[in-house]
Amino acid sequence: MTITVILGAQWGDEGKGKLVDGQCQEAQLCARAAGGSNAGHLVRVNGVSYSFHLLPSGLINPKCMNFIGSGVVFHVPTFFSELQELEEKGLTAVHDRILVSDRVNVLLDMHMAVDGLEERELGDAAIGTTRRGIGPCYQTSRARTGIKLTDVFYPDLFEQKVRRLADGYRKRFGELFEYDVEGELARFNEYRETLQKYVVDGVSFMRSAQESNTKIVIEGANALMLDVDYGSYPFVTSSSTTLAGIIGGLALNPKNITETVGVVKAYTTRVGAGAFKTEDTEEIGTKLQEIGREWGTSTGRRRRYLVVVKYSNSINYYDSLNLTKLDVLDTFETIKIAIAYKVDGVELDSYPADLDILNRAEVVYHEMPGWQKPTTNARTYYDLPKAARDYVEYIEKFVGVKVKYIGTGPDREAMVQRA
Repeated sequence: MTITVILGAQWGDEGKGKLVDGQCQEAQLCARAAGGSNAGHLVRVNGVSYSFHLLPSGLINPKCMNFIGSGVVFHVPTFFSELQELEEKGLTAVHDRILVSDRVNVLLDMHMAVDGLEERELGDAAIGTTRRGIGPCYQTSRARTGIKLTDVFYPDLFEQKVRRLADGYRKRFGELFEYDVEGELARFNEYRETLQKYVVDGVSFMRSAQESNTKIVIEGANALMLDVDYGSYPFVTSSSTTLAGIIGGLALNPKNITETVGVVKAYTTRVGAGAFKTEDTEEIGTKLQEIGREWGTSTGRRRRYLVVVKYSNSINYYDSLNLTKLDVLDTFETIKIAIAYKVDGVELDSYPADLDILNRAEVVYHEMPGWQKPTTNARTYYDLPKAARDYVEYIEKFVGVKVKYIGTGPDREAMVQRA
């Protein structure tokens, strides 16, 4: 048995799905541990692009079982629509290769309505959520008023819980709360019978998987800097995106983990609001957006935000790194790398929790020459230009973790693996 855990080391959108897909080609199980349909993994295989939000990327492999763990917030309509989309794109037996823990919290359309209202309440201090109900669903879970998937199969109990939640929100938001409780209940009357085949005891399932000779790939959602405890709070998601969140969300035995891989983009972007010290909205940032296809994100100047990756490693303790989208930097003359913060001339030891300190901080940069040669056809490490290898090795030395995988393009084959 081997267990490979793949985690985002920055603010998300690092390209985790591609490594998950590669690892899953020989895996028997791919599992999600936390988050919900706010994840977005795009995998391109044989010219076809597959989008994953709630479902694990392991569904691409026809021999791989997939599992949604107890720490996930589970939106039933998205579950079925994603399965249908994958089926229409030609993936085989997707409905027979996905199981869901009976302990997941059910994310209702009600939570989505509340998400939008809470963002409106915050005004200029809005978090910049996906408005997919993730935060409100985790709120009800932690307040012990949430709905577990197992509750869905007890119609009277389910209805009672849904109505109680709706009544509470109506008292809070008044006429602004636009939600059709009768419509939601009617939809679940239709889902109830169909859902049954996918639901399993999540603890028992994962225990059995770990006791068998199974290759397991764990697909992290979002990334360390969006973690509710260790990320750039309050501009974060509402789940635990760390290695600890993976262990808790799947009832995983930490002693069984073979490798933890941190996925790091060759430049830095972030989604949503919040401090982003190397943001560039001008020419270079625009160029990175166009080449890297970073639509709808705040994009860092031609820089690597290594101070964040080092901080991320202090929490997740990666065994190796996957550097993605190296090819996006192929045409840059200079690579500018953020390596530290200084406040009043004093270098900070870590990424600060205090937003005032972060806002006052000066970024310390290290500059390296670019390689200005294509890396897209590289298949071995020494196929890369020397300046690109120097860049990789600088990252390794700074973070203290080996760069084992290097992505050089969107296709499955565009990945250099080092021994």
